[in-house]
Amino acid sequence: MAEPADESRQIADDVKTLHGLGYAQELLRRMSAFSNFAISLSIICILAGGITTFHLALCGVGGAAVGLGWPLVSLYALAVAATMGQVASAFPTAGGLYHWASILGGKGWGWATAWFNLIGLITVMTGINAGLYLFLRVPIGDLLGFDPPSNEPSTQDMVVQAVAVALITASQALVNHRGIRVTTLLTDFSGYWILLMAVALTALALAFGPRIDPLRLLTFSNYSGAGGGGVWPQTNSLLWLFALGFLLPAYTISGFDASAHTAEETVGAALHVPQGIVRSVLVSGVFGWVMLSALVLAIPDMDKAAARGESAFHWIMAALFPPALAVLLYIGIGIAQYLCGLATVTSASRMAFAFARDGGLPFSATLRQVSDVYRTPPYAIWTVSIASVLFAVYTPVYSTIITACTIFLYISYLIPTALGFCAYGRSWTRMGPWDIGWLYRPLAVVCVAGGGLLIAIGMAPPNEKAVWLVAGLALVLTAIWFGWERRRFRGPPQGVMVPARQAAIAAAEAAVGETRWEP
Repeated sequence: MAEPADESRQIADDVKTLHGLGYAQELLRRMSAFSNFAISLSIICILAGGITTFHLALCGVGGAAVGLGWPLVSLYALAVAATMGQVASAFPTAGGLYHWASILGGKGWGWATAWFNLIGLITVMTGINAGLYLFLRVPIGDLLGFDPPSNEPSTQDMVVQAVAVALITASQALVNHRGIRVTTLLTDFSGYWILLMAVALTALALAFGPRIDPLRLLTFSNYSGAGGGGVWPQTNSLLWLFALGFLLPAYTISGFDASAHTAEETVGAALHVPQGIVRSVLVSGVFGWVMLSALVLAIPDMDKAAARGESAFHWIMAALFPPALAVLLYIGIGIAQYLCGLATVTSASRMAFAFARDGGLPFSATLRQVSDVYRTPPYAIWTVSIASVLFAVYTPVYSTIITACTIFLYISYLIPTALGFCAYGRSWTRMGPWDIGWLYRPLAVVCVAGGGLLIAIGMAPPNEKAVWLVAGLALVLTAIWFGWERRRFRGPPQGVMVPARQAAIAAAEAAVGETRWEP
């Protein structure tokens, strides 16, 4: 841990870098390297996506989807994290990807990236909180004597789900409103809690499993149609089912751009942000693979588990553990999922704040405001939270939610990566302290190609509903940009705009009480 004097000098350097990019230090810079890592680890949360979408892999080709599919997509995500870290080190600002795309490719690309990223974060927030409700619905319903959830929920079920998501999201927004200190304490705890619970679930699964057969992790089975509880339509193509299982790790190992979105609240951001991005993906990939592999190995009967479809994980818990132990595990996993949603509110609100700061959103003058008491953007926090709840009402089907948010996020990841490939060594020559050197461009090619494959899988049948969401958004954004925003939106400050903003920077910092650092 840095001494106060060293930390003070580091913060001064961070603020100087931020001023050089044309922005004021309005948010409170107090997150440590671990806190920056923990917020991305919390959003990835292998106990959230890894469990609530476990059936997408298991009910496809069985054990091989986890044994082989998870590490394959994890390596891809690590490549995305490395290229993202390269750019984050050079441009350590809130809003991350939007800012990078604007600098590397122009304001139009930045504007599009911002919308895809913001909508992706809002929808992933919906997915996390809807997943938390659906995850706890089964054990709580069993305790209270409710009927098990149906594959075709009634109107009453959807209303209850929307109300539950609204209450969960509101509580997370309130915590975020109260300041980064409280949020950081909870996300730091979340980082430890996720790993602790993952180790506990792994050990208990292996201890209670009737027999351990490592070959399960290499075995391909066809669980399409009724054999997999109707999760995927009947098909004879094991290769296609294997590819569909990629949605489990792709959805789970996403949201690691949170480290970049909190760059202006992180001490030593140019170094610690890229480290947080890469470490969160690496740790999640390893711990997630071990945990899910243990679950697969412990399943008493693979055919019976797969036939339960979306309830496969709950069936496994009931088959493996005594009721009291299962309840304790449900509580522990539920806590991790709640904190995952909490961290996502932080990330999404910082993206909205950064975009509004440059006039990119409707009502930007309001959304960019920072509380002088809590040093958080309250209007951005509550706006993204309300939007998340509205999306839950509009699209109550969980599979559609997770497919849409995965596609939106990866599109926003790939745009600055592709632009960085073109700009690297040309218009972009000044790198940050975290630099992967010549590896950047070949990794960027891998990222764009792999991302295109994941997006295609996410939009192909039986996920064709996502096509309408993505295509509709792309058409709307294109029309708005060329019809209006291209002439109005100025983008982030660059060139001569930066020195001209120094008086405004000083005024913005004085308004929130940030008077330690002179511009």
